[in-house]
Amino acid sequence: MRLIRPPVLRTLAVFAVLATLGVAQAQVRPEVGRPLQQAADLLKNNRAKEALAKVREAEAVPNRTPAENLTIDRMRGAAAARAGDPQTAIKSFEAVLASGRLSGAEQGQMTEQIAYQYAQLKDWPRTREWAAKARAMPGTNGAELDKLLAFVNAQSGDFAAVARDAQAAVEAAEKAGRRPDEADLLRLADALRRTGNTAGQTAVLEKLITHYPKREYWQIVLGRVQAKPGFSQRLAVDVLRLKRQTKTLDSADEYVEMTQLLLQDGQAAEARAVVDEGFGAGLLGKGEQAERQQRLRALATQRATSAAADLASAEQGLADDKSGDTLVRIGMGYSGLGQHDKAAALIQQGIKKGGLRLPQQAQLHLGIALARAGQKDRAAQALRTVTGADGAADLARLWLRAL
Repeated sequence: MRLIRPPVLRTLAVFAVLATLGVAQAQVRPEVGRPLQQAADLLKNNRAKEALAKVREAEAVPNRTPAENLTIDRMRGAAAARAGDPQTAIKSFEAVLASGRLSGAEQGQMTEQIAYQYAQLKDWPRTREWAAKARAMPGTNGAELDKLLAFVNAQSGDFAAVARDAQAAVEAAEKAGRRPDEADLLRLADALRRTGNTAGQTAVLEKLITHYPKREYWQIVLGRVQAKPGFSQRLAVDVLRLKRQTKTLDSADEYVEMTQLLLQDGQAAEARAVVDEGFGAGLLGKGEQAERQQRLRALATQRATSAAADLASAEQGLADDKSGDTLVRIGMGYSGLGQHDKAAALIQQGIKKGGLRLPQQAQLHLGIALARAGQKDRAAQALRTVTGADGAADLARLWLRAL
């Protein structure tokens, strides 16, 4: 996370000084006010070091009044902050605070500036101290201070504190019915990773793909599914189906693997659609593997030619089947042909018939067929019933996120 100064740090100090000069002109003698006004003009033109020199001219005037000292301290702090001299800025801003002449909002703003100057010095304990003070005061930018505190905690290695603060921000947004901030979710996921909370990190990543369904987030989440202990490799094709659904199937190896797995499972029509998509995307048919990929495409095309007739024939021979497994497989075959409503109906018949070898995967396939058919409510209902620890429930939950 990169430390970014909020706009208040760049503008507040300058314009607060200008306002003070205008209001307190009668209280500031010309020999003090003139170089300070020149310093303000220089600051507006990003000439901070020259502005500091003008402040020193004002400081050289003897017998200064408290009002003159306050104005000098304000201008010195603003110029030093812009000139990259945080130590001088801190000393000046603290003197302004100690004057007792600031309103409540001004005190908060000045306290905020001191926190950011300590951050420039990488003095994390004092940054945290002043940021926490500012966070509780009026007139400060709470959201930016939260980010500063998170940054400080990360720099000091306190990722438990980062997780705690980010979690609070996420929960506050959810409680208010708002979408959590993407930066808060990312901070929370990273902090949970660093503290070894894998389950918590997974839950946060799933919130990311729900609220911010970017390809890179889907790639991370789907990459973790198969790495989870207990994941069954028979579900590998279903992972690839979800990658295709979320447009994260983007390598030649994945297209080849998915085509091969579908052919092995008797899903020729879907296999042909996948391999054709890979060629259409320009990922297949090139390089050293081009000839092999062309052969795979020819095989998928050949088998897909008779797919509809094969499925119809298989339907006719179901009378003696004691389980619904074949119905489920045939249903997915029709889904591969694009006949998703018929696919869902057959899969439902298979589930109702019972005797399934893999009932949770059958329920997952029902949800997929319904999702492909555009029946989101029914798909969600089916997917929510998937249980178990072999990966089917994880995939069902992710399909829900993709609906």
